[in-house]
Amino acid sequence: MTNFIGLIAALVLFWLGLSGHYTFPILHMGAGAIVFTVWFTARLKIIDRETSPYLIMPRILLYWVWLMKEIVKANMVVLRAAIRAEPDIEPAVVKVKTRCKSDLARVVFANSITLTPGTVTVDVDGDELTVHALYAADAAPGAFDEMDRRSAYAIDGKS
Repeated sequence: MTNFIGLIAALVLFWLGLSGHYTFPILHMGAGAIVFTVWFTARLKIIDRETSPYLIMPRILLYWVWLMKEIVKANMVVLRAAIRAEPDIEPAVVKVKTRCKSDLARVVFANSITLTPGTVTVDVDGDELTVHALYAADAAPGAFDEMDRRSAYAIDGKS
């Protein structure tokens, strides 16, 4: 029920924010579109925590702030490698096991690895990710533990 109400509230705010017009015909069309969207979503039985993640938004925002700092730090490492006369990269492909339980948390974790310069998630198979890294030391066992823990907490609520 909370997800249902959250979806309605988000759609109303989204419609009002994008519309900018508050006359009767526009509000009437907006209400009709929202009713149709909620009905269609309920009929497909896809109203869940992933459809309306409004309750976990504060955790997600905190995670993205932390991730932005990590991206900046990784950019500095890749920049140093790029401007050196003799590149000192040691590419490695590693398997990383994740504690994320939901598909959404696994996707956030895999995308976070890919967003971080110098690493790319190549494959996701269940709770195991294949990651390519520019430096073997950056892909050592435990290198992704904090990101895994933070993404699991942000999405699943468990660390």
